[in-house]
This record gives sequence, C-alpha cells and structure tokens, in this order.
Amino acid sequence: MAHKPRTAEAPASGNPREAVVEALMRLAAEQPWSDIEITDIAREAGVSLSEFRDLFPSKGAVLGGFSRMIDKAVLAGTTDDLAEEPSRERLFDVLMRRLDAMTPYKTALRRIVFALRTDPLSLAALNGVALNSQRFMLAAAGIDTEGPLGRLKLQGVVIAFARTMETWFEDDDPALARTMARLDREIRNGERLMERAEDLRRLTAPLRALGRSLLERGSRRARRPARDEADDDRLDGDPIAV
Repeated sequence: MAHKPRTAEAPASGNPREAVVEALMRLAAEQPWSDIEITDIAREAGVSLSEFRDLFPSKGAVLGGFSRMIDKAVLAGTTDDLAEEPSRERLFDVLMRRLDAMTPYKTALRRIVFALRTDPLSLAALNGVALNSQRFMLAAAGIDTEGPLGRLKLQGVVIAFARTMETWFEDDDPALARTMARLDREIRNGERLMERAEDLRRLTAPLRALGRSLLERGSRRARRPARDEADDDRLDGDPIAV
C-alpha cells in the first residue's frame, strides 16, 4: 500500500496558542513530563502566566491544543483524490498523513505517552481528545460516525491508531514500512469487528423491538391507575364537577 508523505504546514507566526504548544513539545523532548511546570512552558513560549491562563487551563490542556493543531494540518491537506477508493484506503491515507504531521514531535510524543501510561485520569482525558480528533479524521476519509455504532467505530479507530503509534515510535525507517503494515492490519481488524457488530445489531433487532414494546406497555399501565384514581376523586366530590 503506497503512501506519499506530506509535510505539515508550519504554525502561523505570532499565534500564541501554537507558540505554547510548540514550547511544551520542545520541553517534553528534553525532560521528563512530570518535571515540566506551567511556568517553564510560559517562559519557553515567551508568554506571561496571565496569557498562558487565558490560552489553556492546564499543562494537559496544551496536549489537547497539540491534537487540534495536528487535526488542522491533516484537514488542510485533505483532497478528493481517493474519493473512489474503498473506505479502508481513504482512512489509511488520512491516518498516515496524521503521522506525517506528528513526525517533528515524535521524540516528545514518545516520552509523553510513556509517562502517562500509569496515569488513568490523564489517559481518560486524552481518550476524549482522541475521540474528537478521530471524528474529524473519519469525516476526512468520508466515513460516517453517527448512528448506533458510531461511538464503537470512533473508539475502534482511537485504539487502532494508538497501537499503530507504538510501532511508529520504534520505526526509524524513512519509508515507515513497519508502521504502514501495522496500520493496515489494525484497520482490517477494525473492519471485521464492525461487520460482526453490525451483524449482531441486525440479529438483535427483533429483541430490541420487543423490549421497547414491553416498556411502552408498562408505561401505559403505570399511567392508567393514576387516571382511574383521579376519576374516583371527582366522583366523590361535588356532583356538579362531574
């Protein structure tokens, strides 16, 4: 499966948000994540703490800013060249372009991911960021994310990309042969999972319809005594009210 790397656009000059993101990534490439303070980031970015606070509420939020910066780079390079290709090919191209955009920050990302592996709260927050990013990546690939299986599809791509990054971190080949093979395998596995999920959804459709019917019937029965009781109260009261 061929892939032509595309270089991400440089951050816009004078953009303080991107300056802070770039500062954090430079620091993360050189020192442990836990040693980086917000004052260090502000100093490296050339902004005051007040300006930093207006831009980001925390160090972790800067990672969300990094993800959005990468989203923008990938989406800006999205074309209709692969519109007629299978969805697998379109997604492969989009995710490889995401890795291309992330390449200048590879060392920092490797250190950050390693540092956060034992921090469940941070991982949960980053998963939310990844879900938002992958929603746009799937959209760029022309793949729907709405509907009953949309959330499963999104989470599946997040996991597939995270697993691919594990190989990418160790892949020093400029052609990224190992990375591309891993991504292709993860996408194919995801396709099979979605096919099974769709089959299961079709098989359980009658049961879901029956469940909804029973719930609606129970709801009607629950409301009926209340109406009857109200009628009794009216009969016991002023006959004129009847």
